[in-house]
Amino acid sequence: MLTFDEYSQKYPCIRMERRNGILLMTTHSRGGTLQWSYIDPEAYPGIYYHLGEAFHDIGSDVENKVVIWTSAGDAFSGPPPSGKSPPRSPRGWERSNWKGRHMQMSLLDIDVPVICAVNGPALKHGDLIFLCDIVLAAEHAEFQDGHMLCDTVPGDGAHVIYPIVMGLSRARYFLLTSEKITARQALELGMVHEILPKDKLMARAWELAEMLAAKPPLVTRHARTLLVQGLRRKMLDMQGFGLALEGLANLDDDPADTLQRDFPGPTEVKLRR
Repeated sequence: MLTFDEYSQKYPCIRMERRNGILLMTTHSRGGTLQWSYIDPEAYPGIYYHLGEAFHDIGSDVENKVVIWTSAGDAFSGPPPSGKSPPRSPRGWERSNWKGRHMQMSLLDIDVPVICAVNGPALKHGDLIFLCDIVLAAEHAEFQDGHMLCDTVPGDGAHVIYPIVMGLSRARYFLLTSEKITARQALELGMVHEILPKDKLMARAWELAEMLAAKPPLVTRHARTLLVQGLRRKMLDMQGFGLALEGLANLDDDPADTLQRDFPGPTEVKLRR
Protein backbone atom coordinates (compact mmCIF):
# COMPACT_ATOMS: atom_id res chain seq x y z
CA MET A 1 0.00 0.00 0.00
CA LEU A 2 1.29 3.45 -0.93
CA THR A 3 1.54 6.22 1.63
CA PHE A 4 -0.25 9.52 1.14
CA ASP A 5 3.03 11.23 0.25
CA GLU A 6 3.54 8.66 -2.50
CA TYR A 7 0.11 8.46 -4.14
CA SER A 8 -0.73 12.16 -3.73
CA GLN A 9 2.09 13.01 -6.15
CA LYS A 10 1.40 10.14 -8.53
CA TYR A 11 -1.24 11.58 -10.85
CA PRO A 12 -0.63 14.55 -13.20
CA CYS A 13 -4.36 15.31 -13.44
CA ILE A 14 -5.21 15.16 -9.71
CA ARG A 15 -4.06 17.43 -6.89
CA MET A 16 -4.38 16.08 -3.36
CA GLU A 17 -3.98 17.58 0.06
CA ARG A 18 -4.99 16.25 3.46
CA ARG A 19 -5.81 18.01 6.69
CA ASN A 20 -6.87 16.23 9.90
CA GLY A 21 -7.82 13.13 7.96
CA ILE A 22 -9.86 15.00 5.33
CA LEU A 23 -8.50 14.41 1.83
CA LEU A 24 -9.24 17.08 -0.78
CA MET A 25 -8.98 15.76 -4.32
CA THR A 26 -9.05 18.32 -7.16
CA THR A 27 -9.23 16.96 -10.69
CA HIS A 28 -7.91 19.16 -13.50
CA SER A 29 -6.35 19.27 -16.95
CA ARG A 30 -3.10 21.24 -16.87
CA GLY A 31 -4.42 23.29 -13.97
CA GLY A 32 -7.77 24.17 -15.60
CA THR A 33 -11.16 22.52 -15.90
CA LEU A 34 -11.00 18.75 -16.21
CA GLN A 35 -11.25 17.62 -19.84
CA TRP A 36 -11.99 14.00 -20.75
CA SER A 37 -10.49 12.71 -23.97
CA TYR A 38 -10.41 9.19 -25.40
CA ILE A 39 -9.18 10.23 -28.85
CA ASP A 40 -6.12 12.25 -27.85
CA PRO A 41 -4.90 11.22 -24.37
CA GLU A 42 -1.75 13.28 -24.90
CA ALA A 43 -3.84 16.46 -25.11
CA TYR A 44 -5.58 15.76 -21.80
CA PRO A 45 -3.36 13.20 -20.11
CA GLY A 46 -4.49 10.50 -17.88
CA ILE A 47 -7.86 11.09 -16.27
CA TYR A 48 -9.79 8.15 -17.74
CA TYR A 49 -6.96 5.74 -17.10
CA HIS A 50 -5.84 7.16 -13.74
CA LEU A 51 -9.00 8.04 -11.84
CA GLY A 52 -9.89 4.47 -10.88
CA GLU A 53 -6.36 3.84 -9.67
CA ALA A 54 -6.45 7.06 -7.63
CA PHE A 55 -9.75 6.02 -6.01
CA HIS A 56 -8.14 2.67 -5.15
CA ASP A 57 -5.14 4.35 -3.51
CA ILE A 58 -7.41 6.67 -1.53
CA GLY A 59 -9.66 3.83 -0.40
CA SER A 60 -6.67 1.73 0.69
CA ASP A 61 -5.34 4.43 3.06
CA VAL A 62 -6.88 4.03 6.51
CA GLU A 63 -5.65 7.51 7.48
CA ASN A 64 -8.37 9.03 5.28
CA LYS A 65 -11.51 9.86 7.26
CA VAL A 66 -13.50 11.82 4.66
CA VAL A 67 -12.91 12.63 0.99
CA ILE A 68 -13.88 15.87 -0.78
CA TRP A 69 -13.85 15.78 -4.59
CA THR A 70 -13.97 18.93 -6.67
CA SER A 71 -12.50 20.21 -9.93
CA ALA A 72 -10.37 23.17 -10.99
CA GLY A 73 -11.65 26.15 -12.97
CA ASP A 74 -15.26 27.28 -13.42
CA ALA A 75 -16.62 23.90 -14.53
CA PHE A 76 -16.49 20.41 -13.06
CA SER A 77 -15.87 18.51 -16.30
CA GLY A 78 -15.90 18.88 -20.06
CA PRO A 79 -15.70 19.26 -22.95
CA PRO A 80 -19.32 19.50 -24.11
CA PRO A 81 -20.29 16.31 -25.95
CA SER A 82 -19.97 16.42 -29.75
CA GLY A 83 -18.97 14.19 -32.63
CA LYS A 84 -19.38 10.47 -33.14
CA SER A 85 -17.28 8.17 -31.01
CA PRO A 86 -14.67 6.57 -33.32
CA PRO A 87 -14.95 2.79 -33.81
CA ARG A 88 -12.52 0.68 -31.82
CA SER A 89 -11.41 -2.92 -32.17
CA PRO A 90 -12.65 -5.47 -29.60
CA ARG A 91 -9.25 -5.31 -27.90
CA GLY A 92 -9.30 -1.52 -27.97
CA TRP A 93 -12.79 -1.53 -26.49
CA GLU A 94 -11.77 -3.98 -23.77
CA ARG A 95 -9.23 -1.50 -22.39
CA SER A 96 -11.93 1.14 -21.97
CA ASN A 97 -14.36 -1.49 -20.71
CA TRP A 98 -12.03 -2.61 -17.92
CA LYS A 99 -11.00 0.91 -16.95
CA GLY A 100 -14.61 2.09 -16.85
CA ARG A 101 -15.69 -0.72 -14.52
CA HIS A 102 -12.62 -0.24 -12.34
CA MET A 103 -13.14 3.53 -12.10
CA GLN A 104 -16.70 3.37 -10.81
CA MET A 105 -16.32 0.36 -8.56
CA SER A 106 -13.15 1.81 -7.01
CA LEU A 107 -15.07 4.95 -6.11
CA LEU A 108 -17.77 2.83 -4.46
CA ASP A 109 -15.05 0.87 -2.65
CA ILE A 110 -13.86 3.95 -0.76
CA ASP A 111 -15.07 3.08 2.74
CA VAL A 112 -15.33 6.62 4.10
CA PRO A 113 -17.88 9.35 3.27
CA VAL A 114 -17.28 11.11 -0.05
CA ILE A 115 -18.47 14.68 -0.62
CA CYS A 116 -18.60 16.05 -4.16
CA ALA A 117 -18.40 19.84 -4.57
CA VAL A 118 -19.60 20.49 -8.12
CA ASN A 119 -17.98 23.81 -8.94
CA GLY A 120 -19.69 24.29 -12.31
CA PRO A 121 -21.14 22.46 -15.33
CA ALA A 122 -20.55 18.70 -15.38
CA LEU A 123 -20.80 17.85 -19.06
CA LYS A 124 -18.72 14.67 -19.17
CA HIS A 125 -18.96 11.66 -16.83
CA GLY A 126 -21.26 13.48 -14.45
CA ASP A 127 -22.56 10.06 -13.42
CA LEU A 128 -19.52 9.66 -11.15
CA ILE A 129 -20.73 12.60 -9.06
CA PHE A 130 -23.78 10.64 -7.94
CA LEU A 131 -21.73 7.78 -6.54
CA CYS A 132 -20.70 10.23 -3.82
CA ASP A 133 -22.66 10.48 -0.57
CA ILE A 134 -23.19 14.24 -0.39
CA VAL A 135 -23.42 16.40 -3.51
CA LEU A 136 -23.09 20.18 -3.25
CA ALA A 137 -23.50 22.28 -6.39
CA ALA A 138 -22.53 25.81 -7.33
CA GLU A 139 -25.44 27.92 -8.52
CA HIS A 140 -24.25 27.87 -12.14
CA ALA A 141 -23.71 24.10 -12.23
CA GLU A 142 -25.59 22.03 -14.79
CA PHE A 143 -25.60 18.36 -15.71
CA GLN A 144 -25.75 16.45 -18.98
CA ASP A 145 -25.10 12.97 -20.31
CA GLY A 146 -23.97 13.28 -23.92
CA HIS A 147 -23.75 9.65 -25.04
CA MET A 148 -26.63 9.92 -27.50
CA LEU A 149 -25.28 13.17 -28.94
CA CYS A 150 -22.21 11.14 -29.91
CA ASP A 151 -24.27 8.21 -31.27
CA THR A 152 -23.11 6.12 -28.33
CA VAL A 153 -25.13 3.80 -26.06
CA PRO A 154 -25.21 5.18 -22.47
CA GLY A 155 -24.00 1.86 -21.12
CA ASP A 156 -20.94 2.72 -19.04
CA GLY A 157 -22.84 2.99 -15.78
CA ALA A 158 -25.04 5.98 -16.65
CA HIS A 159 -27.88 3.50 -17.28
CA VAL A 160 -27.49 2.28 -13.69
CA ILE A 161 -26.85 5.51 -11.80
CA TYR A 162 -29.32 7.98 -13.26
CA PRO A 163 -32.47 5.83 -12.80
CA ILE A 164 -31.50 5.47 -9.13
CA VAL A 165 -30.97 9.19 -8.45
CA MET A 166 -33.71 10.71 -10.65
CA GLY A 167 -36.25 7.93 -11.21
CA LEU A 168 -36.54 5.50 -14.11
CA SER A 169 -38.96 7.41 -16.33
CA ARG A 170 -37.14 10.74 -15.89
CA ALA A 171 -33.76 9.09 -16.45
CA ARG A 172 -34.83 7.53 -19.75
CA TYR A 173 -35.83 10.93 -21.07
CA PHE A 174 -32.64 12.52 -19.73
CA LEU A 175 -30.38 9.90 -21.34
CA LEU A 176 -32.18 9.56 -24.69
CA THR A 177 -32.47 13.32 -25.32
CA SER A 178 -29.13 14.38 -23.77
CA GLU A 179 -31.14 16.93 -21.80
CA LYS A 180 -29.18 19.53 -19.87
CA ILE A 181 -30.57 20.22 -16.39
CA THR A 182 -29.73 23.09 -14.05
CA ALA A 183 -28.56 22.88 -10.46
CA ARG A 184 -32.03 23.98 -9.35
CA GLN A 185 -33.70 21.18 -11.34
CA ALA A 186 -31.16 18.68 -9.94
CA LEU A 187 -32.04 19.83 -6.40
CA GLU A 188 -35.76 19.38 -7.07
CA LEU A 189 -35.08 15.87 -8.40
CA GLY A 190 -33.05 14.99 -5.31
CA MET A 191 -29.81 14.55 -7.26
CA VAL A 192 -27.94 17.28 -5.39
CA HIS A 193 -28.44 18.18 -1.76
CA GLU A 194 -27.48 21.86 -1.50
CA ILE A 195 -26.95 24.74 -3.94
CA LEU A 196 -24.47 27.45 -2.93
CA PRO A 197 -22.76 30.50 -4.41
CA LYS A 198 -19.49 29.37 -5.93
CA ASP A 199 -17.44 31.36 -3.40
CA LYS A 200 -19.15 29.51 -0.51
CA LEU A 201 -19.07 26.01 -2.02
CA MET A 202 -15.77 24.75 -0.64
CA ALA A 203 -16.32 26.27 2.82
CA ARG A 204 -19.54 24.27 3.11
CA ALA A 205 -17.81 21.11 1.85
CA TRP A 206 -15.14 21.47 4.52
CA GLU A 207 -17.75 22.19 7.19
CA LEU A 208 -19.57 18.95 6.42
CA ALA A 209 -16.31 17.01 6.14
CA GLU A 210 -15.12 18.24 9.54
CA MET A 211 -18.44 17.27 11.11
CA LEU A 212 -18.15 13.73 9.70
CA ALA A 213 -14.44 13.41 10.51
CA ALA A 214 -15.22 14.08 14.18
CA LYS A 215 -17.37 10.94 14.36
CA PRO A 216 -15.93 7.60 15.51
CA PRO A 217 -14.10 6.19 12.46
CA LEU A 218 -15.88 2.84 12.43
CA VAL A 219 -19.23 4.62 12.44
CA THR A 220 -18.47 6.63 9.31
CA ARG A 221 -16.68 3.78 7.55
CA HIS A 222 -19.44 1.26 8.16
CA ALA A 223 -22.15 3.79 7.35
CA ARG A 224 -20.56 4.46 3.94
CA THR A 225 -20.20 0.73 3.29
CA LEU A 226 -23.83 0.12 4.20
CA LEU A 227 -25.25 3.02 2.22
CA VAL A 228 -23.51 2.15 -1.06
CA GLN A 229 -24.08 -1.61 -0.93
CA GLY A 230 -27.20 -1.38 -3.10
CA LEU A 231 -25.32 0.71 -5.65
CA ARG A 232 -22.49 -1.83 -5.74
CA ARG A 233 -24.92 -4.65 -6.39
CA LYS A 234 -26.71 -2.84 -9.19
CA MET A 235 -23.42 -1.86 -10.80
CA LEU A 236 -22.18 -5.45 -10.64
CA ASP A 237 -25.43 -6.71 -12.17
CA MET A 238 -25.80 -4.17 -14.97
CA GLN A 239 -22.56 -2.36 -15.81
CA GLY A 240 -20.90 -5.18 -17.76
CA PHE A 241 -24.05 -5.72 -19.82
CA GLY A 242 -24.26 -2.00 -20.59
CA LEU A 243 -20.62 -1.78 -21.63
CA ALA A 244 -21.01 -4.83 -23.87
CA LEU A 245 -23.94 -3.26 -25.72
CA GLU A 246 -22.14 0.08 -25.95
CA GLY A 247 -19.11 -1.67 -27.45
CA LEU A 248 -21.22 -3.69 -29.88
CA ALA A 249 -22.89 -0.55 -31.23
CA ASN A 250 -19.49 1.14 -31.48
CA LEU A 251 -18.27 -1.64 -33.82
CA ASP A 252 -21.11 -1.12 -36.29
CA ASP A 253 -19.59 0.50 -39.40
CA ASP A 254 -22.83 0.62 -41.43
CA PRO A 255 -25.68 1.47 -39.08
CA ALA A 256 -28.04 2.66 -41.82
CA ASP A 257 -28.14 -0.72 -43.59
CA THR A 258 -27.36 -3.34 -40.97
CA LEU A 259 -30.87 -4.27 -39.88
CA GLN A 260 -32.22 -4.39 -43.44
CA ARG A 261 -29.34 -6.54 -44.62
CA ASP A 262 -29.20 -8.98 -41.73
CA PHE A 263 -32.90 -9.57 -41.00
CA PRO A 264 -35.09 -11.02 -43.79
CA GLY A 265 -38.52 -9.58 -44.47
CA PRO A 266 -41.67 -11.74 -44.20
CA THR A 267 -41.66 -12.62 -47.91
CA GLU A 268 -38.07 -13.91 -47.68
CA VAL A 269 -38.71 -16.42 -44.91
CA LYS A 270 -39.25 -19.95 -46.18
CA LEU A 271 -41.17 -22.28 -43.94
CA ARG A 272 -39.78 -25.81 -43.51
CA ARG A 273 -42.02 -28.77 -42.84
